[in-house]
Amino acid sequence: MISKSQSPVYGVRPVPVEKIRANSYNPNKVAPPEMKLLYDSIKEDGYTQPIVCYYIKSEDIYEVVDGFHRYQIIKNHKDIYEREGGCLPVVVINRPIEDRIASTIRHNRARGSHDVDLMSNIVAELTEMGKSNAWMSKHLGMSADEILRLKQITGLAALFKDEEFSSSWE
Repeated sequence: MISKSQSPVYGVRPVPVEKIRANSYNPNKVAPPEMKLLYDSIKEDGYTQPIVCYYIKSEDIYEVVDGFHRYQIIKNHKDIYEREGGCLPVVVINRPIEDRIASTIRHNRARGSHDVDLMSNIVAELTEMGKSNAWMSKHLGMSADEILRLKQITGLAALFKDEEFSSSWE
């Protein structure tokens, strides 16, 4: 078991692809040309980064936190699957769902862009979990304006119940 002071990468383990599943909250999209480039990269260089997962003991399943597109490559390309022996390099983080969502967003934002509608849904879900704008700003790396815009997209009044508005609205 990895100590709390060690990074998860020191515990890389091979996990059969059949024991891995996607999460339901990843807003990251990759265009076909970039997926082809990812395939070419994995074909030429192998997997150079592990997939970050959360282990669900009751189901004996690993759920992807980061690395969904690398996971898709092995699932969609028989040559890669065979070369890797049907396994992916995995590191496990043991965090509650809101921290896993935040981790996914941080990993994605560090690399590229997000689907706005999916990000809006995530902000709504975290708000419904009781997470504040300050929490989202700190853990997702978002400005207050970004959070407000994403809340506006959903159109759910409940997302604004704890917001302070100027007296001009009275």
